[in-house]
Amino acid sequence: MTSAQVGTQHDGQEAADSAAGEGYHRALGARQIQMIAIGGAIGTGLFLGAGKGISKAGPSLILAYAIAGLVIFLIMRALGELLMYRPVSGSFSEYAREFIGPFAGFVTGWTYWLFWVVTGITEVTAAATYMTYWWNIPQWLSALVFTFILYGANLISVKLFGELEFWFSMVKVTAIVGMILICAGILTLGFSDAGDTASMTHLWDQGGFFPHGIGSTLMTLQMVMFAFLAVELVGVTAGESKDPKTVLPKAINTVPWRIAVFYVGALIMILSVVPWTEFQPGVSPFVRSFEKMGLGIGAAIVNFVVLTAALSSCNSGMYSTGRMLRDLALNGQGPAVFTKLTRSGTPLIGTTVSAALMMVGVWVNYEWPGDAFTYVVSFATISGMWAWIVILFCHIRYRRKADQGLLPESTFKAPGGIWASVASLCFIGMVIVMMALDKDARISLYCAPLWALLLLVSYLVLKARNPEAASFAKRS
Repeated sequence: MTSAQVGTQHDGQEAADSAAGEGYHRALGARQIQMIAIGGAIGTGLFLGAGKGISKAGPSLILAYAIAGLVIFLIMRALGELLMYRPVSGSFSEYAREFIGPFAGFVTGWTYWLFWVVTGITEVTAAATYMTYWWNIPQWLSALVFTFILYGANLISVKLFGELEFWFSMVKVTAIVGMILICAGILTLGFSDAGDTASMTHLWDQGGFFPHGIGSTLMTLQMVMFAFLAVELVGVTAGESKDPKTVLPKAINTVPWRIAVFYVGALIMILSVVPWTEFQPGVSPFVRSFEKMGLGIGAAIVNFVVLTAALSSCNSGMYSTGRMLRDLALNGQGPAVFTKLTRSGTPLIGTTVSAALMMVGVWVNYEWPGDAFTYVVSFATISGMWAWIVILFCHIRYRRKADQGLLPESTFKAPGGIWASVASLCFIGMVIVMMALDKDARISLYCAPLWALLLLVSYLVLKARNPEAASFAKRS
């Protein structure tokens, strides 16, 4: 294929993508995309899940976040290279369809949709848990109310959605930075109830940096990876960004410092002020830290912030599910009714169906209020990591074709190229092995084959009824 042919093919793809995305409003500006990217990874996994991780791994959880964060950066740069090649809404399933095959696109689209439905359940579960800090009300009731509120919020225009997410994220970022500064003040000035005992030696003098051994640290990786799920959400916003080829690379390049500050930095401060032995599973380490400092009002404020974080993540989930269902429908791999948009560019029907399924979370909270979070986190982790696996596979195949001159070069190349993606795939494989060894996380691996079988049967039925959906024909 000649260079001219490559350019013509690519231009044709972009035109087709533009036509396919007609109806979406490119209303998300630079500051909104930046805050969605920053806030997307700040949620339940950090504010609630870190408590369980600290109790299992002690201070070594910091190292687990740092290493996993490096892998996440490589995944995001791989996604960034693909986005600059072709910025489209529903990017994961589109790239899977192009570089792996129609069935891979089908599986990826529906699995990522399921991931956000399940994640919505985890976030509303966390929000219901936080409510018990103030009032003794049933978790299922709080979950029900929050689901209805967030569904209503997602009926607005994408511009208002972006604005809401901007301020949600601003609250989370301000709270974490404030907490880090307070902890730094306690360490240097010695104020509050924790001032006399606060010391960075807590990172190694309570049984060592690896108090339960390296094996226990490795076992926390599935919880750590769950904390980073949603960083790829910025790829879903590509079809509604005002200037994707400028905004998206800037947002992706914030990954290293936000991980360094919000995860590594925050945990170093917290575990220096309060010994890791003071933390328990199911209790927010942020709230617990302020309680130990004797700052009761601080704990209440932080609890409000983490409540906001959970609701923000669930809100983002409702946003992405509607877009993913529409992408599937536009490719003939989902019901045509999901293609319809409101005048404000919102996929109303897809969002409504997704919100209805999130109501399952209310039942989960009613039946198993104590174990709900653990179960749904496990399944969300394996389904969310599938998107990362697909991104890395697609990046490897894209880079090979680009190097051969079969596709145009991306303007935002990932560092390390193919080998970085291969290494990241190996790391994800190790995490899956760790999940298999964890009795709580193993349930997700039991569910995965059942989901895969359901998808295979559904695809065969779809292929029989609509052969065009089983070929890489661009959306019309």
